Amino acid sequence: MLQALGLGAAVEAVYRGLLADPSGGIAELSAHLGLTQQQVRDSLDQLADLGLLRPSRDCPGTLQAVRPELGLEVLLTRQEQELVRKQQELEQSRAAAARVVSEFAVLGPNVEVDGAERLVGMDATQSRLEQLAHGLTRECLAILPGGALSEASLEASRPLDERALSRGIEMCSVYQDSARNDPTTLAYARWLTEQGGQVRTSPLLPPRLLVFDRTVAVVPIDPGNSRLGALCTSAPGIVASLVTLFEQTWEAAVPLGADRPRAGESRPTGTELELLRLLASGMTDEAASKRLGVSLRTVRRQMAALMERLHATSRFEAGLKAAREGWL
Repeated sequence: MLQALGLGAAVEAVYRGLLADPSGGIAELSAHLGLTQQQVRDSLDQLADLGLLRPSRDCPGTLQAVRPELGLEVLLTRQEQELVRKQQELEQSRAAAARVVSEFAVLGPNVEVDGAERLVGMDATQSRLEQLAHGLTRECLAILPGGALSEASLEASRPLDERALSRGIEMCSVYQDSARNDPTTLAYARWLTEQGGQVRTSPLLPPRLLVFDRTVAVVPIDPGNSRLGALCTSAPGIVASLVTLFEQTWEAAVPLGADRPRAGESRPTGTELELLRLLASGMTDEAASKRLGVSLRTVRRQMAALMERLHATSRFEAGLKAAREGWL
């Protein structure tokens, strides 16, 4: 129960023990649950910090477990507030990254100036990426939006990724949720994890981003057309901002192997929630499909399914009901 909310098994065991026997002390809980007394104390501290324990009126000086229907609702509300805060920070970082790309897009082609180089065309970009991958010493961070990746792109990346992983380089990649629907991209992502890489997915992603050893970053000149080339920069302030953008994206993403919400569950999936937010903001179906990395047909199918679940006859009514349900 509590493990799904990010708490450990010991904390959940102590919480359950207090619900079953409110009079149990540290020694009794330790003996009954098979935990050390220090583990019980640490668990009680965590439960108190989360508001799942409160002073007993009947027995002053002792703590009483708050009923799950009350305490866990408070805990979920806190988590939702934290997610909203992280989403706001992520949007700010996205805007900062966009400004960086815009400022350096006027650089001359394939000439390095003040730690920045404009790589024109796919050949120049691929050559620079190979050079950077060869020089890796610690880690490579990657954001790969757009859902399905081309087979040619994946095959070009495979030898670079394989060599890096064989040398013990830590690789962390974030794909769009829709990549799970493409067999080729999904197979590659699973291959990465089998080789020791870490892969997560998220419904919405900022533009493509690669960071090498937290010292050099590569971003597309035009996120809508990667064939135009990329910007490569080693400016510390810019790289630090892009690393922050990656970390915020990574923290909000879901590990590739994690269970996804099943069809038919009352609460919408992460992708469905993002779709509702995008359409509620006035974005067209076509624009939403590009942001989510899915087809226009998928967007319309998902929206129709959401309207059916909400028993709504129009998108406007669906938006109102989604807000009423606490989805938005």
